[in-house]
Parts: sequence; C-alpha cells; structure tokens
Amino acid sequence: MSLTQIKNLNRRLDILEAEASNELDRACGNELWRNIGFEAFDRLKDTNRRAIANYYYGQLQTVRELQEVFG
Repeated sequence: MSLTQIKNLNRRLDILEAEASNELDRACGNELWRNIGFEAFDRLKDTNRRAIANYYYGQLQTVRELQEVFG
C-alpha cells in the first residue's frame, strides 16, 4: 500500500471508530461502556438496543484491530 492509501484508510478507520463510539453512547444512554466494556450491554433490557450495541462494539473492535496493523 502506498502512503496515501494508508493515510486514507486511517482516516476512514477514525471515522468508523467515532461512529461506533457515538452509537454505543446512544444505545447505552451513557459512556459507562467505555470503562466496563462488553459486559455493559448485557444489562440493557431493550433487546433492540442490546443488538445495536453488540453490532457497534464488534465494529469498534474490528476498527481497533485494523488500526493496530496499519497504525
């Protein structure tokens, strides 16, 4: 990959990370999940919100793994 491609990929990963974090804040109703992690979602009573939180947490973990590789 060229340097330009890596910079563009990192920029897109940053955008995805911000989106996932914002959606997790919205689904959980607070930012406590940042300290507790995945276990915070198990406490959500609304199954739809729990599913959304699980989806975006998976996205966030994928983005972080890719950032480690390309960062």
